[in-house]
Amino acid sequence: MSTLNLPVVGDNFSLYMKQVNTFDLLSPQEELELARRYRRHGDLNAAERLVTSNLRFVVKIAMEYRSYGCKLLDLIQEGNIGLMMAVRKFDPERGIRLISYAVWWIRAYIQGFIIRTWSLVKIGTTQAQKKLFFKLNQTREAIRRLTGGTETVDIAAELDVDPEVVDEMTMRLNRRDASLDVQLVEGDDYTLMDTLADDRQDQESLLAERQEEDLRRRAIDEALASLKERERDIIRNRLLREEPLTLQDLADRYGISRERVRQVEQNALKKLREYIECRNLPVPV
Repeated sequence: MSTLNLPVVGDNFSLYMKQVNTFDLLSPQEELELARRYRRHGDLNAAERLVTSNLRFVVKIAMEYRSYGCKLLDLIQEGNIGLMMAVRKFDPERGIRLISYAVWWIRAYIQGFIIRTWSLVKIGTTQAQKKLFFKLNQTREAIRRLTGGTETVDIAAELDVDPEVVDEMTMRLNRRDASLDVQLVEGDDYTLMDTLADDRQDQESLLAERQEEDLRRRAIDEALASLKERERDIIRNRLLREEPLTLQDLADRYGISRERVRQVEQNALKKLREYIECRNLPVPV
């Protein structure tokens, strides 16, 4: 489906939205006929209409993830790939609208992009990470219901994470929270709150934490030094800047396509993970 004639996700959001809004929405009957033409005959023109008529929904979904620190246009581009994957896998005979199915693939690709972006530079389980993995669990279950049996390994493959990561975070986030005001013994004023230890760090712990952070930073620098100059530049500008550059920014800089930038980024991340694992460096991968 890479030959589809879709609007370019460049650097100008307003221009992109102007292009997207030129595509008409499809009626249920039009959508059904187009989906059947693509599924039965591989009609790329039908697939293109299915994709372009839903591009505005990708933007709406991408907006939900702006707080994770990624460029909106990058999120939209990832979501568009998820939309194309949904069109490829969509079965019009299941009796649901395309967007009801596609929304989960769009989310899966956006979430996978955020997870890959965070994997080398974010430390600890933050509230944002918890929220993201909770949504990952929702996505996994929704795709399973809509496709009739997609397994964890399939979702993990789509998100480019290990199946164990999906299962572990799903299990962790499905645990119920207990109220700190619950009495341990009925009629007693002794509650869970009374069992909590003072979690403030002492000076020794703070010093150890700073030293560990320094080790992580030196390890990242060492790992980056193992990359080629262009790979290192792309990783720094995509993952380590406060305001990351878009794929289009780097494509323009190097005179290559956005897809090639993505490939270089993913290959560089793979090299970094292998380098870190081989040397047992103290950096979370």
